[in-house]
Amino acid sequence: MATYIVLFGYTEQGVSNIKDSPARVEAAKQMFREMDVEVKVFYLVMGMDRYDTMFIAEAPDDETVARASLKISSLGYVHTDTHRAFTEEEFRRIVSGL
Repeated sequence: MATYIVLFGYTEQGVSNIKDSPARVEAAKQMFREMDVEVKVFYLVMGMDRYDTMFIAEAPDDETVARASLKISSLGYVHTDTHRAFTEEEFRRIVSGL
């Protein structure tokens, strides 16, 4: 399974309904699970200009996590920015091939 960092930024709709956000986090985690993406951890983040929360997640491939991120974004409460994250072991293997 590959690891991904999924950053979320609240839209105007998301901020205006901020008190519902904890329930939306749980719904998002469930939606990701149903789409074969395992959310490992959720964080509220500070100091990131465009982002408010994030998931660290695992998925079998890029297409799966992209599908989940797009589905969450389509609900209108957040925009997403998804990045592939490599473990230290993966990093060492990549660099050893240089």
